[in-house]
Amino acid sequence: MTTFVSLLVNGISQGAVYALIALGFVIIFKASEVLNFAHGSMLFVGAYVTARLAGSIGFAAAVTIGVAGTALLAVALERLLFSRVGRGTGLASQGQVAALTIMTLGLDIVIATDLTRRIGSRVLSLDQPWGTGAFSVGGVGLSYNRLIAMGTAAVLILAFFAAFRFTGWGVALRASAEDAEAAALMGIRHWQVSALAWLVAGGLAAVAAVFLTGSPTPGLDPSIRTVAFLAFPAAIIGGLDSTTGALAGGVLVGVVQSLIAGYAEHLRFLGGDFGGAVPYVLMLAVLLARPTGLFGTRELARV
Repeated sequence: MTTFVSLLVNGISQGAVYALIALGFVIIFKASEVLNFAHGSMLFVGAYVTARLAGSIGFAAAVTIGVAGTALLAVALERLLFSRVGRGTGLASQGQVAALTIMTLGLDIVIATDLTRRIGSRVLSLDQPWGTGAFSVGGVGLSYNRLIAMGTAAVLILAFFAAFRFTGWGVALRASAEDAEAAALMGIRHWQVSALAWLVAGGLAAVAAVFLTGSPTPGLDPSIRTVAFLAFPAAIIGGLDSTTGALAGGVLVGVVQSLIAGYAEHLRFLGGDFGGAVPYVLMLAVLLARPTGLFGTRELARV
């Protein structure tokens, strides 16, 4: 029982980080209907900038610059993409949205290739001040990095939900997601909503990167980019148009992955690398039952 609880707690802590990343996918999709496959590179950029600066200016300042720089880069990419469509309004046709989604794949490869070249075979440390320590209560252990990640994710997600519910940007984002053309007719500037969505998503990705490179991982290497492709199924599972779903999907993926890894000895028949496929297996199972995800909005059609 102790083993199960320990795996559950560690899974929730990992799932909280997945939720931050998945929330970025959802925010951008709600604002622009684009699947941002460059999101993994945003993780990479945030961690890289922080790692490069931490030794010279300190961890806190490096994280601040890393998060701000990644957020601004995300906005720059959004402007680079959307300035080419919708005649500057930010409104794009289905064909243009598909093209923009494909462009994010290209951007991801370009950014990741350049950063991989800069890092080489090294593993960079972000010098997290909490180190590699851990605590244990009743036989249930959790690293300080995972504990702080869980608390930080909870604060940021609650802050986002408050902004989404009570601020003008949140109202504008919900209106644009419901009917972009009607929102534009009501005076909502879609390009501003979209730009701020990319800004927030980039910042969340950089924060997640800080914890993904801490204990129990040794530091930053190019594989950090692949974590976004584990969080993407979490966004699909919860529902791409649901911010609540991003949280639920992230935690679900984290918990199931943790349990699969913890009981690997009993699941050898599934194969040694099955853990990496778990998010996608879950995604397929959920989509078969609910094509819009657990919390996604169902489309109704009159017959």
